[in-house]
Amino acid sequence: TLSSPVPAPGQPAPTDPTIAELTVDVVVFATGVRPIDALADNATPEPLPKAPRGGILTDRLCQTTDPHISAVGECAAVDGVCYGLVAPGYTTAEIVADRITGRTATAFENPDMSTKLKLLGVDVASFGDAHATTEGARPLTVNDPVNGTYGKLVMDRTGSTLLGGVLVGDAQAYAMLRPMVGEDLPNPMSFLTAAGGDAPAVGVSALPDAAQICSCNAVTKGDIREAITDGACSVADLKTCTRAGTSCGSCVGLLGQLLDAEGVEQDKSLCVHFRQSREELFQCAAATRIRDFPRFIRRFGTGHGCEICKPTMASIFATLDTSHHVLDDGHAALQDSNDRFLANIQRNGSYSVVPRMPGGQVTPEQLIVVGEIARDFDLYVKVTGAQRIDMFGARVDQLPDIWRRLVDAGMESGQAYGKSLRAVKSCVGTDWCRYGQQDSVRLAVDLELRYRGLRSPHKLKMGVSGCARECAEARGKDIGVIATEHGWNLYVAGNGGATPRHAELLAADLDEETLISYIDRFLGFYVRTADRLQRTAAWVEATEGGLDHIREVVCEDSLGIAADLEEFMARHVEDYTDEWAAVLEDPEKLRRFVSFVNAPDSPDPTIRFGQQDGRKVPLPLPGIRTA
Repeated sequence: TLSSPVPAPGQPAPTDPTIAELTVDVVVFATGVRPIDALADNATPEPLPKAPRGGILTDRLCQTTDPHISAVGECAAVDGVCYGLVAPGYTTAEIVADRITGRTATAFENPDMSTKLKLLGVDVASFGDAHATTEGARPLTVNDPVNGTYGKLVMDRTGSTLLGGVLVGDAQAYAMLRPMVGEDLPNPMSFLTAAGGDAPAVGVSALPDAAQICSCNAVTKGDIREAITDGACSVADLKTCTRAGTSCGSCVGLLGQLLDAEGVEQDKSLCVHFRQSREELFQCAAATRIRDFPRFIRRFGTGHGCEICKPTMASIFATLDTSHHVLDDGHAALQDSNDRFLANIQRNGSYSVVPRMPGGQVTPEQLIVVGEIARDFDLYVKVTGAQRIDMFGARVDQLPDIWRRLVDAGMESGQAYGKSLRAVKSCVGTDWCRYGQQDSVRLAVDLELRYRGLRSPHKLKMGVSGCARECAEARGKDIGVIATEHGWNLYVAGNGGATPRHAELLAADLDEETLISYIDRFLGFYVRTADRLQRTAAWVEATEGGLDHIREVVCEDSLGIAADLEEFMARHVEDYTDEWAAVLEDPEKLRRFVSFVNAPDSPDPTIRFGQQDGRKVPLPLPGIRTA
């Protein structure tokens, strides 16, 4: 039953002759953009016409029937059509801007509707003439039900020119294929996943200058090459001067390939103060044992540092030497705002506190303490997706009092504020679930206690599922462990970003000792070699040889550093201390947690709260307008 009237309490459900129960094998939901066009009805002196499917009707210069009103973006129905993509929205804005400023406006042209879905686990892309509507079009199709992939390339009648295509289950070829529409495509079957594993016959060098690299911002290969000629030597430079890769991000990989194709040695300097990459700076700090930033920058860099290199070096120092607190003299000023106050700053200047609950476990007594703290400090409470309790709305001066009560209850710093291990999520495993194959709760607790406080290039999340039903969603984590009847499967590098991705299998059916050693090595290799703010997924993609090379290093010890990586992690485990407890024991550190140095007992008057739908919500900072 797709819909039915709601019966009155105690009354049988009324029958509706227009509603029928259908027995079906497949239900298809057609979803998309619904334009918000209510303003058209309220226009004066008369309402503005709307398209049959919604949207404010405009001509191809984006003008409505009222010469003083234009419509742009997804509420505009250009010649009766609403476009739910970013590129047509930009185009309509440019047309109106040209008209308003007196320049010659170019009429709206039917846009490129190529798109790639950016939802975790939903690999779907279409481009060009995806439905083979061109006369003489010849579709080439490969359907692989074993691997769950489908690919279709639409070629012209000669079979040599690419017209369009559809990719499902594996859309990695989209970035290369979309710019090739209208061009000759040698060996098209090599681009389809199940075609036998042949390498594609063309690379980015084969694209013509007119090929559109970034469809969101209409940037061609010629535009990219011109920017490189003018001095752009990194992906960041290309983003700045061409806007390519700044919207959906699906073309960023091609930008790097174009730099390589043009023979540009990409600049890997951390910032203007250090010509070295983060990996090289990590090795410098490890080799010299320097943990003082002024000494370090005098020896290896120039100037006094910036908002990029200071937090990066603070993280490296903390990774290499966990015996020093992040707020020790000389290190506190290097930290990002979250690390500086050991809590997550919120948009109104207040902070949130997330106590550690290993594996999601909490005792009744600890739960009562959390509730009492939230009540006494008037905090907003939310259960997170990582099986933690987040308390929002604390002022800086309230943080030590909150921590003291949590520490007294046996709860530690959750370190949800740092670029470090956030949490290890778990299902109930063999403790309670009848399907559980291994003790996932105990393993999740062990992993969280082992890697807590590990500073890394970016935040880390883990998950442990007790069976293949995957209740802990381990394949969406940087480290994912799934139980089998023979042991544990280890998945790595699943997380979000511009292109969310599932974790990939690193090794299967491991005993627990081997599992721990592989995780030690993987994390040790990652924190040593990844770039600043690089998630594990992006690190794997950027590593030469990809996951295969990382598997050789971690599982086969191809570089001969496995023992060093395990020793590095063992030192971290041995030296761990609770950062909240350390602050409470140090009067000098406690002095940092006041709203005003000259009035330590005065709360910050700029932090304000309101009510929305019965919930406590932060109000904007004074003088800051929010849309």
